[in-house]
Amino acid sequence: MNLKQAIEGTEYIIKDIKIDDEELNSFLFSLGCYAGEPITVISHGKGSCTVSIKESRYSIDNQLAESIII
Repeated sequence: MNLKQAIEGTEYIIKDIKIDDEELNSFLFSLGCYAGEPITVISHGKGSCTVSIKESRYSIDNQLAESIII
């Protein structure tokens, strides 16, 4: 299951991030978004979703959300 399919308010553990862009992968790592870390979807929007990672909130687009496997 990917992050776009996640139920709002439920905490998940990131299993994998399937991104070919190394720069984007490094950026996500700096936010604390990497395999083994908990992540919670706060809300799903029209073209993005809001997530909570390490007590911080971020808005990510749906394409990126589909790349985060939970």
